[in-house]
Amino acid sequence: MTLSKPMTTTKITQSEAHDLLVELVETPSVSGNEEDCADLLVSFFEERDREAWIDDAGNVHAPGNGILLTSHIDTVPGEIPVELDDGVLWGRGSVDAKGPLTAMAVIAFETGASFVGVVGEETDSRGARHLVENYAEPNFVVNGEPSGWDALTLGYRGFMSGTYSVSVESTHTSRPEANAIQHAVGWLSAVESAFDSDADSVFKSVTAKPVSFDGGLAADGLTTEAEVEVQFRIPPGTTADEICEIADAELEAGSVSWNEAIPPTMASPRTELSRAFRVAIRGEDGDPSLLRKTGTSDANIYAEAWDCPVVTYGPGDSSLDHTPDEHIELAEFDESVAVLSGVCESLEGKP
Repeated sequence: MTLSKPMTTTKITQSEAHDLLVELVETPSVSGNEEDCADLLVSFFEERDREAWIDDAGNVHAPGNGILLTSHIDTVPGEIPVELDDGVLWGRGSVDAKGPLTAMAVIAFETGASFVGVVGEETDSRGARHLVENYAEPNFVVNGEPSGWDALTLGYRGFMSGTYSVSVESTHTSRPEANAIQHAVGWLSAVESAFDSDADSVFKSVTAKPVSFDGGLAADGLTTEAEVEVQFRIPPGTTADEICEIADAELEAGSVSWNEAIPPTMASPRTELSRAFRVAIRGEDGDPSLLRKTGTSDANIYAEAWDCPVVTYGPGDSSLDHTPDEHIELAEFDESVAVLSGVCESLEGKP
């Protein structure tokens, strides 16, 4: 895909930016159902004579120059009444990640940067995977996730998941032989113990987290069955294969089916992109800080696929991600718009 710089001369007013943010937050977009929000973003660009379209994965594209601003459209489930009160916007997705998404759409229009709103980040990252397979490598990537307006995220742990399944012949509950539920609980406990770490931070540790558990007597009454879905976070210096090997070694019964992993990432603070953010944050009277997050984002996928600087930035308090109290301050959103503007203007035309 050829990157081209569109003609953009009109600024987006603060009121227009706030209206777009509120409208996106008001429009539900749980993973798998992002279409309505995607249409809103396309309309935002087309109404201002900027080319925009939706690809086969459902991502929204507004082609521009070699600076790619990208954030995700989807949210986790959970209905939070949308309310704008005293400069604070409440609602699902206000922080993760429609605040960053809106700021990027506004600045992409104003500066001619490329914009892509991706789908599926909260589930399988299908939008990001489609993007790296079909999009020309940009010069710089800014991934939109909440970092706070005066901070820049450089590192994320990786991610992998697996499903443990076991089936054993049923016995009377008075017997000492382990049933399937006991096997599953025992394996999970052994795995958690195997990854106990004396690392000085969570970022440097492997963590295992069960996210679903199902078990009991099978319908035929002849076996007991259990199934556990487990997610692992992978720190830099550890591979998914190493985690699989350790977890498989703890098996006494049953088996684990593993899904495709996302590797960890750690960007340099000395790239031109990182420096541009520090300068822009200071230009808004901020004291820039550099973050490493214990979760995973689409930045991991971009950093693995593309040989260009990748950082993550966006307004909002990430501790509010996925919570019933999700909200964002419009003043912080405005600061992030100013920072992104400064970054894109300083990098424009640079290879």
